[in-house]
Amino acid sequence: MQIVTRLIAMTRARQLQRQFQQIERSISSLPVRTRSRLGLMALREIGQASKCEFPHLYGTAPEQRYMPWGQGTDIGYNRSKSENPEVALRGIALWLAVAYHETKDSQYVSLQPQHRQLLRVLRELRDTGGEQANAAAQWMRSGAAA
Repeated sequence: MQIVTRLIAMTRARQLQRQFQQIERSISSLPVRTRSRLGLMALREIGQASKCEFPHLYGTAPEQRYMPWGQGTDIGYNRSKSENPEVALRGIALWLAVAYHETKDSQYVSLQPQHRQLLRVLRELRDTGGEQANAAAQWMRSGAAA
């Protein structure tokens, strides 16, 4: 049974990696201000998911909660490809939140690299927002604001 479980985890890790590559490309194509907004949205989604009984199943219908993983990443991934920028942004935030909780305390070695990559992207999004706030604060303190 352990071999089957490991095989399922490896398959899931591969699927998340493929989706992550596209999500990361989408994030890198966003303007700085939008990335900052995405960082806040992702943080909010992660917080909302953590309040759920099963955070890794956030965005999944209640009748499907006994599946090995939820549909939140698939829903977020599909939304991230939307032509509507707001829907795409919310899809990316959903994908980041669900993938974060799914890989957070994983006992499977194949899912741990995905978690590290997610943490890196979330850190970059957080730092983007901080740089923008620092730049605005510096501008306001300078003589240019007067």
